[in-house]
Amino acid sequence: MSDDDEQLRVRVAWLYFMEGLTQADIAGKLGITRLRANRLLGEARESGLVNIQVNSPLTACVELERQLVAETGLKDAVVVPTPSDADHIAVAIGRATADYLSRHLDQTRVRGLGLGWGTTLRETIRHLRGGSFPDLSINSMMGGLTHGLELNTFEIASEFARRINGQCNYLAAPIYAGSPKSRDTILAQDVFRETFQRLATCDVALMSVGDLSRRSLLIRYGLPRDVTVDSLRAAGAVGDIMGTFLDSQGTPVKHTLNSRVIATPVGMLRDIATVIVASGGLNKVAILAAVLRAGLCSVLVVDEAAGRAALGLLRGSG
Repeated sequence: MSDDDEQLRVRVAWLYFMEGLTQADIAGKLGITRLRANRLLGEARESGLVNIQVNSPLTACVELERQLVAETGLKDAVVVPTPSDADHIAVAIGRATADYLSRHLDQTRVRGLGLGWGTTLRETIRHLRGGSFPDLSINSMMGGLTHGLELNTFEIASEFARRINGQCNYLAAPIYAGSPKSRDTILAQDVFRETFQRLATCDVALMSVGDLSRRSLLIRYGLPRDVTVDSLRAAGAVGDIMGTFLDSQGTPVKHTLNSRVIATPVGMLRDIATVIVASGGLNKVAILAAVLRAGLCSVLVVDEAAGRAALGLLRGSG
């Protein structure tokens, strides 16, 4: 390339990136065609004359989103910066999930939405844009606690339905039955067969996951008195989704508690078009990796530190 061509390329790059002129303006100013201006800008990038750098803390999050999608088979991922205070993680993820879900509801016809529970989902509903979806059925996918709690499945589902002016259906049972036999007796009733048939038609599911630490609401408030965390760990559990405890491969562990859970079978999640798992914090890395490994979600909303650590676990096992 001649010195004249090099000078022209520099001038085009300067006018476009530094002075903000359009390609049409540059073509008129320098007496060249718009096509040539476009070609010179491309050469400026390829040659390294122009080095574009996005100076934002979100850059690393966007890069991680692409890595998660490319390496785990997810349809989509949303990664938010990890707050310095761990107590704010649920709020940050909840806001991002509310934005994602609001856009999804606006852009896609959804007939049924299955719902889990937890702090992150409560924050999601608090930040969800109001709407009017009178034909949309909001369905609890798991039983609830037998004592009052703001984060109970019943309150989560009813508040979600109220925010979007939709229908609300409960899975009106405790999370865990007293025994596997009593669970089978409960689920044999007509009302529960109809409930699970309705859940099977959901287009979207919104879930969170829990670990085995005291930060988990299920560990603190939902475990039956005859079940210990140590026994779950001994069975290989790393956490739960919808009250079903999974091992590091995302397979339900062989523990009697999983035979007592009143919730949508975990395998059914693979049949739902869009399963959003919204959860974060380093305490949940193992269960997040398990859910990703088993293909139990199609969209992940997570904080950067937890997402990066979960992806590291998956890479390490590959």
